[in-house]
Amino acid sequence: MQQPLMEPEEDVEMAPSRPSVSVLKKISAYKALAWEAYKSKPISHWILLALSSAGMLVAFPASSILSRVYYSDGGQSKWIISWVAVAGWPLTVLFLIPTYFFRKTFPTPLTFKLTLSYAVLGFLSAADNLMYAYAYAYLPASTASLLASSSLAFSALFGYLIVKNKINASTINAVVIITAAMAIIGLDSDSDRYGNITDSQYIMGFIWDILGSALHGLIFALSELVFVKLLGRRSFHVVLEQQVMVSLFAFAFTTIGLIVNNDFQGMVSEAKSFNGGKVSYCMVLIWGAVTFQLGVLGGTAVLYLSSTVLAGVLNAVRVPITSIAAVILLHDPMSGFKILSLVITFWGFACYIYGTSSPSKNSSL
Repeated sequence: MQQPLMEPEEDVEMAPSRPSVSVLKKISAYKALAWEAYKSKPISHWILLALSSAGMLVAFPASSILSRVYYSDGGQSKWIISWVAVAGWPLTVLFLIPTYFFRKTFPTPLTFKLTLSYAVLGFLSAADNLMYAYAYAYLPASTASLLASSSLAFSALFGYLIVKNKINASTINAVVIITAAMAIIGLDSDSDRYGNITDSQYIMGFIWDILGSALHGLIFALSELVFVKLLGRRSFHVVLEQQVMVSLFAFAFTTIGLIVNNDFQGMVSEAKSFNGGKVSYCMVLIWGAVTFQLGVLGGTAVLYLSSTVLAGVLNAVRVPITSIAAVILLHDPMSGFKILSLVITFWGFACYIYGTSSPSKNSSL
């Protein structure tokens, strides 16, 4: 009678060893895949990928910090900051022109439909930058970057509605989690506000940031639609061409806004009263333009050299980098609610990355 009781005990004792063997096998398999992937590409590929990744992780947070520095040190104009975001578009041209020679290709012909698509995307980008400018004017940089991460949820939604991209359970889970993280920030508005910002301004900054993230997701979906319907290929120089043309139209629309609002004349008075003087004022604007374009170029290169999964990972990592940098450099308030929101946002990104990297394991819609 005791023998049957002893056999399950032996099974119980041996059971814990099985998962460890399985985990070791998986680790070995991943190592083998990573090594094969490394050998399949030249060393120049990995150097470019490392530089592009570093560009995303450094340039985008720096651009966010500089946007907030502009307002904290005396800047007032929303149009100037939105203009700075696209004023660096010639930098992309400097990277685009050599690709025609190295790859022995020619510029993509501009048809009426393609030009109109670039103009529409440029107008939407100008509006998007203006919304984010309002957000950085009224919100701490750490809060603004956290709210801006909700663009992932909108990208998934608009990708499903417009481009017919598949949505799986992990993507839906990520959308819900990130939405919850945004709600947590809203609950912490009392301790997450600068002293010179009123309740109505904080609310407006919150709303503009969410609307900007929604528009950002729409722009991503429409950009993908342009590739699918009009371009038909996604080579590196074509991606750069789209970035140049969209930024050029956005620059034109934003410049018109600056002229109509008389903000070009306002730059002179802003520079005089700016904390640190004219030199600091010019440096903030110039480096704001440079860092934003370098971040865009880094993101474009990562998408081309690797995958959207790695781009998603880097986007997830740059959110806490921006928040931590804002706390250290700008003394942003960092309450328990914001830390919790940061952790939940990172978890949401992880769910999305898992879903996009292993679609066969998730049921798709």
